[in-house]
Amino acid sequence: MSSSRLQFQLDAQAGDSRARATTFYTLHGTIQSPLFMPVGTQATVKAQTQESLHASGSQILLANTYHLLLRPGPDVFTKLGGIHRFMNWPGSVLTDSGGYQIFSLPHSRSMTEAGAVFQSYVDGQRILLSPELSIQTQRAIGSDIMMVLDQCIPSTADEKTARAALQVTQRWAVRSLAAREDSPQSMFGIVQGALYPQLRRESAAGLMQLDFDGFAIGGLAVGEEKNEREDVCELTAALLPADRPRYLMGVGTPVDVLEAVHRGVDMFDCIIPTQVAKRGTAFTSRGIVELRRSVYKFSEDRLDPTCTCPVCTTHSRAYLHHLTKTQEQLGWTLVGQHNIHFYHQFMREIRQSILEDRFMPLYRERREILQIEDVDHPVTHPKRTSTKPKHEGDYELHGEPPAILHAPSLRIIPTTPQLDPAIESQVIQLLRQPADSPPLVVWDTQLDAAATALAVILLYEAEATKGPIRPLHLISFSEDLAPLRLALHHKRHFPYLRHGAADTLIRRDVWESRYCPGLKWTLIHGSHAEMKTNAPAADVVLESTHEL
Repeated sequence: MSSSRLQFQLDAQAGDSRARATTFYTLHGTIQSPLFMPVGTQATVKAQTQESLHASGSQILLANTYHLLLRPGPDVFTKLGGIHRFMNWPGSVLTDSGGYQIFSLPHSRSMTEAGAVFQSYVDGQRILLSPELSIQTQRAIGSDIMMVLDQCIPSTADEKTARAALQVTQRWAVRSLAAREDSPQSMFGIVQGALYPQLRRESAAGLMQLDFDGFAIGGLAVGEEKNEREDVCELTAALLPADRPRYLMGVGTPVDVLEAVHRGVDMFDCIIPTQVAKRGTAFTSRGIVELRRSVYKFSEDRLDPTCTCPVCTTHSRAYLHHLTKTQEQLGWTLVGQHNIHFYHQFMREIRQSILEDRFMPLYRERREILQIEDVDHPVTHPKRTSTKPKHEGDYELHGEPPAILHAPSLRIIPTTPQLDPAIESQVIQLLRQPADSPPLVVWDTQLDAAATALAVILLYEAEATKGPIRPLHLISFSEDLAPLRLALHHKRHFPYLRHGAADTLIRRDVWESRYCPGLKWTLIHGSHAEMKTNAPAADVVLESTHEL
């Protein structure tokens, strides 16, 4: 590949993560990542003004080629000098290609090699959205970054369907690049391949042969589980060149963004900040606040005690609650303004932590609190006697949803990652032997919901931050994976499982840390008594401890 139009530079890479801070240059300014792009589908971010977006720190806005093609049309942008002048926006603009809109209108379009034929919702005209028309429209719009036209499919599609869509996307990428001609606008290729690692590798390898200025990870947040998205994101980001921006399309909540930064992604977009604001949901430094709840009717508190946005410095929760309950447009505007400010401030904090090489402490702290709902006024649920507890196999989930992060009980399963103090001390002492010592082998005699195993993993990660330690091979035995599967479906109640290791283990029978070399976790199917001869000799044995 030739040098990027974006003059990309890597400013810092976290020492114990793939998280990175970068700088690049568009036609309208200097961009620092990680960054979040508010979605301005129709050349406007819903319920927001350009002034508030600029004041909040928005660097790039995202606009939609499909919608702008239909209204106001390319001729308007050509006559008026492009989208920046049209909407009076001084910053940068990225235009998506229309591929997702093709995907979201399955009953109103037909697919051919030439492109997608769809019926206009404006005047009923049938239009062929080809790679060439998509790029011609984006050139007329005058965005700083154009996206190739791709064929998006559900992430859960079968491999045959995913491969066919991938091959179309590859051919369309070549045509999109050719349609750019001599335009100074940058262009990103889009990696597809659904949830199939080999297809993702093929897609990335093919696109990297072409002269793109950056790469996007597409085809996620369209049907897959969270852990599946994170695994594919990590795999795909690692395949992409280090000297180009990496953009995860359509993601997501603050914790989704945090997880993707951890996996090496630089750029994000999503409608969530303004979409949830309409119903009074706000993201804050103390978790999620649901302003429609009556508990805020008399609250004089600021929305977020640490936020410096105009909403938090001016209005009370009581007023925002009132606007939400009465469905006033101003409520949507104010909560949306705060949410966008929160996203941008969060990205600035992440960037600074990467520059100072303290990303992982921030990551561990924030991924927990970001998902808490109404920490100051937790929801209480009445006891239910007529409904059955959720269950799988011989295991049941008992208890009410937690007020903050207190886990309910899972019958005979420990729900928090903890080790006996004596065992913990023994493991630490053995880990501190010379780093070139053979791996410390730890047997977890009963996997259950992986609480004990995760306690070992978290202990290893904590010790690794203090200096070199010897490798560790953790081996868990299990006759029945039902308790772990059940717990993985309720990560809100079992926050230690957000680590991600257990998701990989249950699918592949082995997990190896990318961030702590030498840390490995293996699953052996069967009882400890029957299968222990299949495992390396143990240095430490962790006996099963059940919650009764």
